[in-house]
Amino acid sequence: MHTAPALYRPLDRLGGWIALLSLRVLLAWEFFEAGLEKWNGENWFASIQGAFPFPFNHLPSGLNWELAMWAELLCAIALLVGLGTRVSALVLIVVTVVATAAVHWPADWSSLAELAQGYAITNKGYGNFKLPVIYLAMLLPLVLSGPGKLSLDALVQRLYRRGR
Repeated sequence: MHTAPALYRPLDRLGGWIALLSLRVLLAWEFFEAGLEKWNGENWFASIQGAFPFPFNHLPSGLNWELAMWAELLCAIALLVGLGTRVSALVLIVVTVVATAAVHWPADWSSLAELAQGYAITNKGYGNFKLPVIYLAMLLPLVLSGPGKLSLDALVQRLYRRGR
């Protein structure tokens, strides 16, 4: 069994407290900002309703707008404090996949090289799915590992274990 060099031990201990917190804070900021834009903006989902994947393409655009807005606002707060983190991250994955399919994925592509041009921040005719992919990559560890030690989820779990 290989032991970590002495330099890494403090980093390993700190990692349990900080690593996932950094993902949670950044994602909370991004999704809360998107939710606020919807809160303060006009519903433009009617113009893209047909691009939504099933079952969202069968819901009224107003309902989809409300679902996206409240998911972004409430799940962002939940991520920030680390409460219901896995469920919140999973909900935001669904929101991100729907947004990618409806807005960020290229309408037409005929090769992987053409599709790869859509891995960009701005849409130059090939989509712009770089940020959604980054968000998905950041949300996945929260679904699989949970929020980390510096979270309300971890506090609730510690209190529950003490009470048993």
